[in-house]
Formats: sequence, C-alpha cells, structure tokens
Amino acid sequence: MDVLSYDFMQRALLAAVMIGLAAPTVGVYLVQRRLALIGDGMGHVALTGVAVGILTSQNPVWTALLSAVAGAVSIELIRAFGRTSGDVALAVLFYGGIAGGVVLISRAPGGTSANLNAYLFGAITTTTPQDLAVFVALTAAVLVVTLGLGRYIFAVSNDEEFAGASGLPVLALNLLLAVVTAATVVISMRVVGLLLISALMVVPVATAQLLAGSFRATVALSMLIGLAVSTSGVVTSFYADTPSGGTIVLMAIAAFVLVAGATALRTRVSRSRRTPVPVLGMEGRLDAR
Repeated sequence: MDVLSYDFMQRALLAAVMIGLAAPTVGVYLVQRRLALIGDGMGHVALTGVAVGILTSQNPVWTALLSAVAGAVSIELIRAFGRTSGDVALAVLFYGGIAGGVVLISRAPGGTSANLNAYLFGAITTTTPQDLAVFVALTAAVLVVTLGLGRYIFAVSNDEEFAGASGLPVLALNLLLAVVTAATVVISMRVVGLLLISALMVVPVATAQLLAGSFRATVALSMLIGLAVSTSGVVTSFYADTPSGGTIVLMAIAAFVLVAGATALRTRVSRSRRTPVPVLGMEGRLDAR
C-alpha cells in the first residue's frame, strides 16, 4: 500500500516536514532561555482559540493563531514590565487557557469532542488544503525569523542585559520569538497536537546538543532530527493505526535515549582508555604506565 496514494497522507507528510523543520529552530532558543515548557502554555491558550473557532463555526486555525499570539505577547509583556514572575505568569497561561477551552467547548453543539481531540493530540486525516496553505506561510515566517535573525535572538536568549547594553532591541526580539513560538504551535496542532508540540520543540534540540559542538551545528542537527522523526512518525502512525502526535513524540524520545546511551558509553570507554594501568616495577613497587 503506497502512503502517497492518499491525498490526506500527502498533506499530512507536508505538514510533518514543516513541523519538523520549524519546531526545533524555535525550541533551541527556548531551551537556551530555560523556557522549554512554554510550548505547553501556548498550546493551552491555542486550545481556547480552537474552541472559539468551533463555537462560532470559524476556521479554528485562525482563531487558535490569534489566541496563541495574544497569550505569547501577554507573557512577554508581563515578564518585562509586570511584578509577576515569569513562572507565575506561565502557570496562569497554562490553567487559564485550558479552562477557557473546556468551558467554551461545552457550549458548542454535541459531537465536537472527537474533533477537539484531533487538535489536542493530532490526527493525520484532519489537515485540509486550506490549512496547508496557512501552514506554508507560517513556516516560512518562522524560518525567516529564527534563521535570519538567529544571531540576534541567540544573543538576547544568552544574556539579555549584555544584549541590551550592546544596543539590541531586547523586548522586540523577545516578542518576535514569542510570536513565532505561537505560530509553531498552530502549525503543529493538526499532526502533533497542541498538548504534544512542546516535546517536538525540545527533544530534538536535546538530542542534537549531545552530538553537536556549536550552536549552529545544534540548530542544523536538531532540524534534521525533527524532520526525520516527524515524517517517519506520520508514516508509522498510518500503518500502525496509532495517533500521529504520540507516535512522533515517542520516536523523538527513542532517538534521544539511543543517542544519550551511545554518548554515555563512548564517554565511559574513552575515560577507561585514558586511565593509567598500574604495573609492578622492577623493585616490587607499583608504577603507573
């Protein structure tokens, strides 16, 4: 059975390619800023947007995008100017977003819960041609920002005070990163799901960090890993009849475990080779050779 003979699988694979490339390029900066779980917060806020779209019979992609962008910008403004810490603001985002989604979806006509699950956990059959056109535009915008302005965003992510003293627009760059994070969450929701996208932002980056020796190499390698696990996960989910989002994330985690185990074993072998072996000298004393 040829996977590409189905239109919905062609769309799903194209969406997987875009997710696999875009998510790690955003995640590498979130990991650098120790905000690895912010994707979960964006996903919860986007859930409210999805519920609004279903309730009002609008395209949930657009309502989710508007909701996620509003939440991302709010978090950055609170972190920059508010008295509330970033962790507290993120917690409010988590719980407020998912609570709003649950309440709103309860007001929608019956039979929408299964449709909502497709957004939460991903479903390869739900990507429409209209969604794909939006995802292409969003992915292009994400890659232009994360790769084209990479050195500036890296400087801000690494040390905000130094970046500000160097003349970089710290708040503008933080807001830009927040917006592309929200866009990446929306790109992912059809295939990976709103509750699982954070894993695809973080796990390929963590795997690449074990292998790469520089930040640029980490970005490139994490994109390759993200592309590999997202496309292979979609194909596997088709043949195994499993949810695409969970399958993709499990494959990403499996890759991380394999690389981490191989790296640990290589380090142990390397250390054992460098350890001097004591031998008995001519006078009966132990010499390290």
